[in-house]
Amino acid sequence: MSEIRFDILHDTHVIMAPERLHRPNNEAMQTATKQESKIALECPFCEGNEALTPQEIFAMRENTANAQKWKTRVIPNLYKAVQIETQRNSKREGIFESYGGYGAHEILIDSPCHNCSMADLKKEGIENWLRTIIIRKEDLQKDLHLKYLSVFKNSGTSAGATQEHPHTQLIALPIVPKNLLRFLERNERYYHEHGRGIVNDVVQNEKDAKIRIIEELGNFIAYAPYASAFSFETIIAPTKQFLDLHECSRDEISDLSQLLNNLFTKLQRELGDFSYNINFFFAPINTNFEDETYMQNLERNFTFYIRITPRIYTLAGFELSNGMGINAILPEECAKFLRAESDYDTRH
Repeated sequence: MSEIRFDILHDTHVIMAPERLHRPNNEAMQTATKQESKIALECPFCEGNEALTPQEIFAMRENTANAQKWKTRVIPNLYKAVQIETQRNSKREGIFESYGGYGAHEILIDSPCHNCSMADLKKEGIENWLRTIIIRKEDLQKDLHLKYLSVFKNSGTSAGATQEHPHTQLIALPIVPKNLLRFLERNERYYHEHGRGIVNDVVQNEKDAKIRIIEELGNFIAYAPYASAFSFETIIAPTKQFLDLHECSRDEISDLSQLLNNLFTKLQRELGDFSYNINFFFAPINTNFEDETYMQNLERNFTFYIRITPRIYTLAGFELSNGMGINAILPEECAKFLRAESDYDTRH
């Protein structure tokens, strides 16, 4: 039977319609993101082609900048959505308002490996990736004109990737997106009613329910959300209060890296090579008049999380026109599939 579930994190509804598909057909859902490994010599993100990119902003390396032998590399995006050189002025045209496209748009090249998936990177590679995100976030936060940092990864054409080599985008904006402002308002209200943030309670609820948990490692949990908008959607969240990634110890970053690697290994086992998006849900990096009311309690009520959304089906008219998803695979079933080779024991 179909049912409509409410997604408390994203303040939307999702229709669960298992009648549309009982058990996923892996062959039908595979949407290959990498070709049989012929690495293009002209790929600007590959090791040895550093001269094909703008000068690097940061790299995890032990040698000269813009040379080979790096682990991660951050460069300006050639096709910037926003840029530091733009004026920050605003203007009105009747009832319409616009702002100068001030901001930063960077590309984090995840690793030198052209065809490596998140499963292929292993723990060390993912740890380098996370540490690079932390370093860039802390640096961009120094510009007080920047209010929010969006960190996301598109992998595969169905997820919007235009470059095959694995990479992550960082876009720092002078405004806070409205969906985050709405969440901050709901989260503050929830905190005053319950003494806890929404993410904290969702994680505890999943731990109590057990049926949607995929794996737990250290202070992090991977679970299939109750109102998953995408088939095999997964969230990784801390089981303790972490405002941001930079609050995690080296050991905790190591655990998070291992959990991410384990999760993508499981997803790849079920889905083959698939397109996906990864989004980091962070608090604003600096305050302004719009969010200052909600910033005072962030240390007590805000918890970051990572959302992984496989793009194995195309969004159609209903989803686009109503802002609601239709998911043919129950999250409880997805979690069960992904636990198939996991040693996670739901009795604990």
